[in-house]
Amino acid sequence: MKTAIRIFFCLAFLFIIKSASAQDKPTHSALYQTIFHMDSVMFNAFNTHDLEVIKKVFAPNVEFYHDRGGLQNYEKVISGFKGIFAATPDLHRELVPGSLEVYPIPGFGAIEIGTHRFIHIENGQTQIGVYQFIHTWQFKDGQWTVTRVISVGH
Repeated sequence: MKTAIRIFFCLAFLFIIKSASAQDKPTHSALYQTIFHMDSVMFNAFNTHDLEVIKKVFAPNVEFYHDRGGLQNYEKVISGFKGIFAATPDLHRELVPGSLEVYPIPGFGAIEIGTHRFIHIENGQTQIGVYQFIHTWQFKDGQWTVTRVISVGH
């Protein structure tokens, strides 16, 4: 029940931000650039199967909400990446240009919202999945880590 409530409020938050924001997305702020960089660090590690970097990007208390896979903790997230890398070695992620939004969370970090593509070859055919995501980034002890992930549209 708590998980359903959390997901509801996160999705409601996303809807409010999307519908209330008629202005241009600020892409030049220092926070935007920092989170864009951290997104690149995380997914460069994903694309190169660098599990050690991935382990550092996700906080030990991460909660990963996936519309097909359900709620996953840190151990399940890391185990999931290992399985994905073994099953689809050519899988890579691309951020959809212009989709990234970053919002500050004073005293905590930032929320990153965007759309990304996952691409791989299956049975000789290129497969492309396009999905939406929300990442909650925490800045603590000089490090940025992902504490919450919502991945939808699968």
